[in-house]
Amino acid sequence: MGRYTGPSCRLCRRAGEKLFLKGDRCFTPRCAVERRHSPPGEQNNRRRRPSDYGVHLREKQKARQIYGVMEGQFRRYMAEAFNSPGITGVNLLRTLERRLDNIVYLLGFADSRKQARQLVRHGHFTVRGVKTDIPSFQVRVGDVIAWKESLKNTDFFKERTEGIPKRPIPPWLSLDIAEMRGEVVALPADSDLTQAINSRLIVEFYSR
Repeated sequence: MGRYTGPSCRLCRRAGEKLFLKGDRCFTPRCAVERRHSPPGEQNNRRRRPSDYGVHLREKQKARQIYGVMEGQFRRYMAEAFNSPGITGVNLLRTLERRLDNIVYLLGFADSRKQARQLVRHGHFTVRGVKTDIPSFQVRVGDVIAWKESLKNTDFFKERTEGIPKRPIPPWLSLDIAEMRGEVVALPADSDLTQAINSRLIVEFYSR
């Protein structure tokens, strides 16, 4: 199955909560979840209680949609989490948080992870001084993420970096506003991981 290319707001309505896939729009009254509380599609007046499998599947799909990860890649992340020491769910979330496109989003260089993925693919960023255009690239402690020097005199760069920081920067990252570059100063702590995702349900889904 290919990557989902439909309306992002439809995914939020299906999940029944904001997944913050549309950047600043998610914080305005124009947000689809605020305007339409019902899930997409034809509505059935009879309410059905979701099965345990449905609850676990929905949580897994929500994590995939938040980070924009394909099913095959998500399975590989899950296999690595099972084989790594420590808590499996925490290992999974740390892997997702350390994706390069997610770092670009957290540093405020992009309004959404989808936009960050596009910027990375277009080769706008370097890691440790080397151009990296792989959104799933796993950053490590000490890695410096910066804009390409050739872009810094362009209107595009000025437009993308105006008003940064737009959001609070996680404590495991640092941002040099003067140079417009960020650094991974530590691994994400448990408190820094996405609280909206119940990793226990995802682990149970793949443990069946």
